[in-house]
Amino acid sequence: MSLIDKDVDKRLRDALCVAKEWENGNVAVGEAIKASVTAHKVAKESEDPSSIAIARSVGHAVATAHMADHSLGAALYALKALKLTGRPINKERDWQSRQLQLLPMEIVDLVLNTMTNKARSLKIY
Repeated sequence: MSLIDKDVDKRLRDALCVAKEWENGNVAVGEAIKASVTAHKVAKESEDPSSIAIARSVGHAVATAHMADHSLGAALYALKALKLTGRPINKERDWQSRQLQLLPMEIVDLVLNTMTNKARSLKIY
């Protein structure tokens, strides 16, 4: 099941493709930044809170190409989108936490503490 039941803005799909291409070493950071800005523009154009959160998540995901800590925004806005659509966030939050298992424990603790603090400001939990 997808998070949203409507058509996803093509600009968001394109931004995710840019993120994947950057991950594979096929796109320059500048192109990823442009895709991120475009995704955030989609968020500004939307009036639906869950669509805004989805666009922000995509924007942060592709912005990870120029600054790693944007990955936290991608994860948090994904949780916010779930919450705004009335879906439980526990399964997604657990999946996100499992992705950190390859990192040193002190980094995992830092990421989880930062996410908890930022989640409060985003009113996720």
